[in-house]
Amino acid sequence: MARIFTRKLSARWAPALYFVLGQVGWFACVLGAARGMAYLGIALVLLLILLHVLRAERPALEVKLVATVVLIGGAWESALVCFGLLAYPHSTVIRGVAPWWLFALWGLFAAQFNTTYRWLKSRVMAGALLGAFAGPLSFHAGASLGAVRFVKVVPATVSLALGWAVLLPLIIMLSRRWDGMEH
Repeated sequence: MARIFTRKLSARWAPALYFVLGQVGWFACVLGAARGMAYLGIALVLLLILLHVLRAERPALEVKLVATVVLIGGAWESALVCFGLLAYPHSTVIRGVAPWWLFALWGLFAAQFNTTYRWLKSRVMAGALLGAFAGPLSFHAGASLGAVRFVKVVPATVSLALGWAVLLPLIIMLSRRWDGMEH
């Protein structure tokens, strides 16, 4: 009986908790990268993803979602670097490839789709609009903290808006297919 209550309680508060932890992970990665200590944010995010997977009812599906989103997001971020739209002054390890902390953030973002962002699953168009607005906003916030630099501000912002308008609905569709949080 106590386990059922705890499970219901945790399910009730999970979206809010995931949102808060997602913000903590974002700040850890961005501020760590801005100060040349990206490894701290990456370590925290990997721990949060591990805890998420351990909490999942069907962990293999969550791992598949996280891994796929990391690959897609990392490729997208790397394209923005290759085209000279964005630069990462303190944390690029391989020339032309987005920094590892961004790959980690995509994993953390994916881990929130079957919890915090579950409400988007039936609202793909809202996801596209949210992505077009929130994606560039997040990058501008990261730039103000010193983690990223817009090499070409207008083209980068437009590219981010268009990319996120496509990527967010794609992630929504993937999270519908690979939902390890509900049976």
